[in-house]
Parts: sequence; structure tokens; C-alpha cells
Amino acid sequence: MIAGENEMRLLLIEDDTRLAGLLRRGLRAEGYAVDVAATAEDGRWMAGENPYDLLLLDVMLPDGDGFELCQQLRLAGNWTPVLLLTARSSVVDRVKGLDSGADDYLVKPYSFDELAARVRSLLRRGKHERPPVLSVGTLSLDPATHEVIAPAGPVQLSPKEFALLEMFMRRSGEVLQRNEILEHVWDWAYDGTSNVIDVYVRYLRQKLGDGPGMPRIETVRGIGYALRDAA
Repeated sequence: MIAGENEMRLLLIEDDTRLAGLLRRGLRAEGYAVDVAATAEDGRWMAGENPYDLLLLDVMLPDGDGFELCQQLRLAGNWTPVLLLTARSSVVDRVKGLDSGADDYLVKPYSFDELAARVRSLLRRGKHERPPVLSVGTLSLDPATHEVIAPAGPVQLSPKEFALLEMFMRRSGEVLQRNEILEHVWDWAYDGTSNVIDVYVRYLRQKLGDGPGMPRIETVRGIGYALRDAA
């Protein structure tokens, strides 16, 4: 099926023929062009060959795991928004799905109205690069395993230190204001005049060190901090 010039094109990767048919008809009625793949292999090929606006991915496929397929797409540089569809409702599975690079997670059974709302929400966001492992210079951070690797080896960080470094690495090169950092890493209970950010930045600088290619956390006087690539 060829999508119209302004028509959003979706790829549904679902091996249940009946469910795939129902979803396809419902999504077409919402105005979307919908392609269907019944296996992970077909889904991987189709996602790589066509410019989709959204992928709807079943976790349990006959030839693979939807979590792995999502991660493979991300590692290949495919940042099309992904909505995982699954009967696995445990917190562990939801976390695994989001850490694999998915944008949202919908547990079966679900109403079509909720599915359509999730689809609209993800399409509004568009494509944004969200690599499973963050890298800046020679420093890497894995949000799923909470591992931080510097040139000298693994770096042990407290949960707050890790959250602060992850924020810096996700927005590398940007100047982050102090109130942004407080809101993201701590909460509104902290006084905006507190020096807690300065203390934790100092901890990070000490633990990360100055190895070759290591980014540096710069102080932007009167505003906040920025993580700069050594290059």
C-alpha cells in the first residue's frame, strides 16, 4: 500500500492474524496507511526499507523477541517511534521494553480507543534519537544496566550521581539551568539556593577523572552547568 502525500504510514508487527486484521482496519478508519508483518524478520526488513512514521510491535513473535527487535532497530540508527503491544504486564517487562528503546508500552487486553490515543501521542512527538547506550567522547553510560565506563574502567556512582550524569549526557553540549537540574534529579522539596548540585557535580568530576577523550563538566557562571566533549 502506498501512503498518500500527507498520510501517516504505520507498520504493525503482529503474528496473530485475526488481531492484526482488526487493528489494521481500525487504524485505516482513523486515516492511517498500515502495513503488516507477521514475523520479526519481516518486520526488521520492512522497517529498514520503508520510511514509517510509527511501529506497533508485538513482543511475542514466532521467530524472535520484540524487545530484541526494538533494540536492534535502535542500534541500526532507526529512530521511528515504537509502541510495544504485549500481554506481559509485569513491571520488569515494562522496564525492559522501555530500556530496549521503545517509546511506549500497551498491555493486552486494551481498548482500540486507548491504542489510537497512544498512536496519536507518539506521532505528535516525531522521531528523536534515543540511543540505548549513551556515549560522549570516551565516556559511556547504559541506562538499563546502570553501568558507566570511562577510559580507566567502570565508574561506581550513587543513584543521584548516575541520574545527574545521565541528564548531562542526554543533553551534551547544552547549558542546563540549575532549576532544571533540581527538578529532574531531585524534586521541589529542595531549595533553589541549595548547593546540592555543586556538591554532586564535584563528586562526578572526582569519580570520572580526566582520561583521554573524556568530556568535562563546565560551570556556566550564574546559569548552571554543561557537559562538553573534549574534542
